[in-house]
Amino acid sequence: MANAPVRLGVLSTARINTAVLKGARESDRVGVIAVASRELARATAYAAEHGIDRPYGSYEVLLDDPDVDAVYISLPNSMHVEWSIAALEAGKHVLCEKPLGRRPEEVERAFDAADRNGRVLMEAFMYRHHLQTHALHELVLSGRIGELRQVRAASSFKLEDPENVRMRPELDGGALMDLGCYCVNGARLLGGEPEVVFGRQLVGATGVDVRFTGLLEFPDGVVAEFHCGFDLPYESGLEAIGSERSVFVPEPWLCRDPHLELTGERIDVQDADRYQLQLENFAAAVRGEAQPLLGRDDAVAQARVIEALYRSAESGAAVSP
Repeated sequence: MANAPVRLGVLSTARINTAVLKGARESDRVGVIAVASRELARATAYAAEHGIDRPYGSYEVLLDDPDVDAVYISLPNSMHVEWSIAALEAGKHVLCEKPLGRRPEEVERAFDAADRNGRVLMEAFMYRHHLQTHALHELVLSGRIGELRQVRAASSFKLEDPENVRMRPELDGGALMDLGCYCVNGARLLGGEPEVVFGRQLVGATGVDVRFTGLLEFPDGVVAEFHCGFDLPYESGLEAIGSERSVFVPEPWLCRDPHLELTGERIDVQDADRYQLQLENFAAAVRGEAQPLLGRDDAVAQARVIEALYRSAESGAAVSP
């Protein structure tokens, strides 16, 4: 039924689910009906805590539920493509938590599966759906800062638990994958697709990058620089510098106190739950009412830049994505 809520199942009981479940509760376009964990007891407890009707003790059993229209995947990074493809082959639409993957050929495989099965696959960069991000993009495109010359981005916080999934290389952890992916995505939103990238990383005791610095060179002389890290104080920001003025967003990813700072002038932006907006765009795409905000081209290009940054950091040379 075109107007019926999309019935969503959730793969994993990760902490990020809390924000997604809240967004779903505030929307009449999506209803979460199932959750799966590798342990039935964990899924049952989680379902009871969050008011979800159907707990499952394996991901496969959830994918076999004919009442589930779509799944949200919040598994560790290394499992995103595998389970996206499994869900798509099971006839489910997929909203996969960012980053969908760090290898562009794997991301292409996932979208090939989506096309083959006539299903929607979308990478979950929730900040892209917020009105603050749209306002920033429109302001830069409008020419109010003049010609775009430079982009600066940052995302960092202290993470000292070596057992955290972000610290495990076999799960595709690391600061670039967890935090820097936002910076790369924001830079690409404003600058387009980079022609050359240069990356430097500090690898920690567990084998993942705990700090990453990147430089992206775009056409027409636009340059983006970013840094991210697990061994740095909390920092967040996205700035576009033009030939005439600059615009800065203090909380571009979490969208707290949404506003832009245009060379000292504060421009307030209407707030909204970015997870709710993301789910509603996904639901509209599932029902054939809209295009997903983030499709194949964006996800593959994102993975291509991340993969190139890692290649550059390992080789010490600038590379082309």
